[in-house]
Amino acid sequence: MKIVIAGDGKVGATLTRELSAAGYDITLIDANKNVLENTAERYDIMAVHGNCATMDVLEQAGVRKADLVIAATSADEINMLCCLTAHGMNKNVHTIARIRNPEYAKQINKMRENFALSLSVNPEKQAALEIDHLLKFPGFLKRDSFAKGRIEIVKLRVDKDGKLDEMSLGELNAVVGCNVLVCCVVRNNEVIVPDGNFVLKGGDRIFVTASSDNIVVLLKNLNIISHKVRRVLICGGSRISFYLAERLIRNRVAVQIIEKDYNKCVQLAEKLPEASIIYGDASNQELLESEGIRDCDALVTMTGLDEQNIIISLYGNECKVPQVITKIAHLEQNAIIDNLPLGSVISPKELCCNVIERYVRAMYNQTGAAISVHSIAEGRAEAMEFRVDDHTKYKNVPLKDIPLKKNILIVGVSDGVKTEIPNGSSTYNVGATVVVVSGRPEVLYQLNDIFVK
Repeated sequence: MKIVIAGDGKVGATLTRELSAAGYDITLIDANKNVLENTAERYDIMAVHGNCATMDVLEQAGVRKADLVIAATSADEINMLCCLTAHGMNKNVHTIARIRNPEYAKQINKMRENFALSLSVNPEKQAALEIDHLLKFPGFLKRDSFAKGRIEIVKLRVDKDGKLDEMSLGELNAVVGCNVLVCCVVRNNEVIVPDGNFVLKGGDRIFVTASSDNIVVLLKNLNIISHKVRRVLICGGSRISFYLAERLIRNRVAVQIIEKDYNKCVQLAEKLPEASIIYGDASNQELLESEGIRDCDALVTMTGLDEQNIIISLYGNECKVPQVITKIAHLEQNAIIDNLPLGSVISPKELCCNVIERYVRAMYNQTGAAISVHSIAEGRAEAMEFRVDDHTKYKNVPLKDIPLKKNILIVGVSDGVKTEIPNGSSTYNVGATVVVVSGRPEVLYQLNDIFVK
């Protein structure tokens, strides 16, 4: 499959890396020659220098023979024009545009066909939804939903001398008082797909699968459930901050936003009259103290600098803020970040790329493609949701008798009425949703790819 990616920024570079590694034929377009050459040297791709919204450049990139165009430049208008032009040159091409400006949201939804868009993605809005999701369940470092919200995979930290420290997974269900499954463990930067004999240790990051009904039970019985979030302090007046504040205010949560750009403060105050907008530097300790950092229920750090977000989050942790959420744009140093008390770490780039990769897989394999794909364990494992169809193997066969490939687990089965964290006797049938966790390097395009034969 031939894919043209326009824009070699954070999203474009990540997609280039992931999709070229998966074996797709990638052509990358960017107006910055030096950045383009650096990326082309690292990956087996074709590079085209120029304006991606012009016919000449798209012609050089081979758009007439392309299956998909992904426009991810820093300018929404160029992304829309790129997709519109590409579709004019090739009526069969699929197009994906990154659209970030909130002012365009309504018209993009209503006029998608007019703009010739197969899909539009908004990393900032996705990040805001993810943060709002986490704020509703304090205690989780990360939370992904499957089977229309009936199955959850949550990330937790095992504290030294805590309830889970030195516990074998075979004992877990009795302790937490509900049926759960630890599907993945990160220990000393190593990703492990554990069995029932595996013993947890302080410092482990674990990914736990549970039905949505058991999530609250899990938190309560591990003594990590905390009070409802009523006041949130947001550092940085970015687009994510705007989208998040809108949602929080709607849910009657008090919002304070600290922003050092005066013009941004004015704009935010006009758009969010119910929020408290503070003009100042969020990295200033005295300002944070004066704005009540020690009394807030949650701290969300979303300035434009990763380093600043990390420092503010570390200070928030020192101030005993119940919940800390840190935005990190560059997750290349996972091992370092994961060992810092930064609370939940959010990467808009990763969230956006997950959505696009799912679309690409669905295009590549129209029958049985994954309904959703979530990157877990610092990108070294994936949780995928598949629908069982007539072509799926081993229907009505107990899981203990199914030959799965190494480092693959079936962690959830839902038929729409009954949802379970499966055991060896569990089965699935046509129409059911199956959630799979894979620690394997190759891409799984359909459910049948998880079986040995």
